[in-house]
Amino acid sequence: MKSEFLVDAFGRPLRDLRISVTDRCNLRCTYCMPRDAIGTKFSFLPHGQLLSFEEIHRLARLFVALGVRKIRLTGGEPLMRHGLEGLIEKLARLRDARGDAVEVALITNGTQLAKRARQLKDAGLSRLTVSLDALSEPTFRRITDAAASVGTVLDGIAAAQAVGLAPVKVNTVVQRGVNEHEILPLVRYFRNTGVIVRFIEFMDVGNRNQWRLDDVVSARDILARIDQEIPIQPLSARHHGEVAKRWAFADGSGEIGVIASVTQAFCHECTRLRLSTDGKLFTCLFASTGNDLRTALRRGADDDEMVGLIRQTWQQRSDRYSQLRHDATRSPARRIEMSYIGG
Repeated sequence: MKSEFLVDAFGRPLRDLRISVTDRCNLRCTYCMPRDAIGTKFSFLPHGQLLSFEEIHRLARLFVALGVRKIRLTGGEPLMRHGLEGLIEKLARLRDARGDAVEVALITNGTQLAKRARQLKDAGLSRLTVSLDALSEPTFRRITDAAASVGTVLDGIAAAQAVGLAPVKVNTVVQRGVNEHEILPLVRYFRNTGVIVRFIEFMDVGNRNQWRLDDVVSARDILARIDQEIPIQPLSARHHGEVAKRWAFADGSGEIGVIASVTQAFCHECTRLRLSTDGKLFTCLFASTGNDLRTALRRGADDDEMVGLIRQTWQQRSDRYSQLRHDATRSPARRIEMSYIGG
């Protein structure tokens, strides 16, 4: 099988693959898996329906041959998947068409990070992002609806830095009336530490989080709050398709990012595919259906057939949900949940 770079219906190249390794999570964040929405009888996928690590590695190899340069492992909470370090070690050995190592990244809620940071680094993890929506314990508990503490997450971030996982990024979903008061405390806490906080506009992902446009704190508002206390200046993107707009503190004490998928849609630059826990391929975070790769894998499809399925999925891709959001949200389609395909 020869290497072949793909572009979709709008000429966007395939560069990034997000792989959800589990639909399970130990938190019940209100914007992702709210406890009152999923109920007490919610059933997670049985183990046999999850892609095995061998299946994930095989698919990842094919995606890399088609142009993928970065793989991000997500969930659910990916550190709940036993033996994840072994998968990372295999993925870290992949080389793209330029001969460069594929970047293997992980997004985690950080609750298990302190005891796993060294293993993740030794396995070959390239980058790490930690979800943290508040520094104050009461706000953190209200959002996560679980017994975990802010201190546990902060200890995990410190452990990751100590073993050389840098730069660590922190993702904060900002919701009006919930945690916008945490913006400046987070900036103050992580300034001068090398940790990059990225503030994310509250998005209408899935069907459970009762999203309303009125609950969105815009990137413009977030930046204005920060700039009023600590002057900031824009930075150029590191690469095409980077979703976060970068801003540096004018005094050189670090940087922040904002992800404005609601008020400043970046669909025209999106280079991502998403592979669900059970092997379905989604072309957008806001998709309602995905193409089944697991069935083909398990009936013995060879690499050429699998590549054909991937190629067809990407070349037919015409998603631009965020750009069309105002029309779409007036008559919303049922969308897949973020815990199933990763944020």
